Amino acid sequence: MTTALPEPARLRAADLVSVGLDGLRGRPLRAVLSALGIAIGVAAMVGLVGISTVSKAGLMEEIRELGTNLLTVSPGTTLSGQSAVLPETAESMVGRIPGVTGVSAVGLVPNTTVRRTDRIDPATTSGISVQAARPNLLQALGGSVRSGTFLNDASGRYPAVVLGSVAAERLGIDRAGGHVYIAGRWMTVIGILDSLRLAPEIDRSALIGWSYARQLGFDGHATTLYERSTDATVQSVQKVLGATVNPEHPEEVKVSRPSDVLTAEAAANRAFNALFFGLGAVALLAGGVGIANIMVISVLERRSEIGLRRSLGATRGQIRLQFLTESVTLSALGGAAGVLIGLVVCFGYAAFRGWPPALPVQAIGGGALAAVAIGALAGVYPARRAARMPPTEALTST
Repeated sequence: MTTALPEPARLRAADLVSVGLDGLRGRPLRAVLSALGIAIGVAAMVGLVGISTVSKAGLMEEIRELGTNLLTVSPGTTLSGQSAVLPETAESMVGRIPGVTGVSAVGLVPNTTVRRTDRIDPATTSGISVQAARPNLLQALGGSVRSGTFLNDASGRYPAVVLGSVAAERLGIDRAGGHVYIAGRWMTVIGILDSLRLAPEIDRSALIGWSYARQLGFDGHATTLYERSTDATVQSVQKVLGATVNPEHPEEVKVSRPSDVLTAEAAANRAFNALFFGLGAVALLAGGVGIANIMVISVLERRSEIGLRRSLGATRGQIRLQFLTESVTLSALGGAAGVLIGLVVCFGYAAFRGWPPALPVQAIGGGALAAVAIGALAGVYPARRAARMPPTEALTST
């Protein structure tokens, strides 16, 4: 007569989680340090990709605010390789194109520098150029004055100057009312501009009136035209600008759209996402190796526990699931902490730059799934080793 062996007790999901958490609670410091590697990897992935996502969202918002209907026209080169010159009629001709809502211009005043005092060496330009400007320049660029006023028909005939934001900073002038030294003459600063994202060359310029600039050797030829058109006609206007500005030599005219630079910058942010994912993946892999190492050590330290559980009826599968659950739980906790840290970094950066917060959904989902997957892979070998350990050998080990 044979005696039937009792069926092994079933290990419910709740019991499995409880047993797995007991293993982590027994060694809290080791669990925290093991999960830290996973947390760093996920935080790097979410944080770096989140910063890239926020930057892209901020740039796109800035592009929407500034508009994509601003075109610039500048002289190119002749067939002989010399610098071309825009005709004096270029500004008025552009204004006749259907769809154009505004056009303005600046012209470089040659052989002039702007200095804080007449005691500074004339060779020290600080990268500031002197340009003649039309009174409607700010309307065309959508800019604003930080301090004072802009040039008008009256002030443009006198020694008055408006400084771009970078030029004012380099000259150490923070408000209108002071004086600067230009071409051997003292000129009054009547205004300081806010930064112009679509026209950074204006930020580094000292602007004077068109008529007054002729007294300093300005020849009256514009070096840059700024044209605004309706959103519906910007493409058609761009196609005819060169021929309109210089009908005889349209190839000597360069036409560009400043907003394309911001769009390219947003595209570059997308390209960096792959690099950021790679950096996070390397950190995750290092964290996974750490968890595998800790789980192997845990199996060796808990041989008596494994033998006792086996002698009480636990199957190899249940032992395997126990250690696998510990590994997955450990990496999942690290992944959750990493996601929270990464989101804090992401939102903190958005608040610092004043940009709209944008969730890096792919990084959050990818980081969390990667953490669980790496935890499962890291726990496979330790779990199988624990399950294969004979109960008698485990009970007699010390």
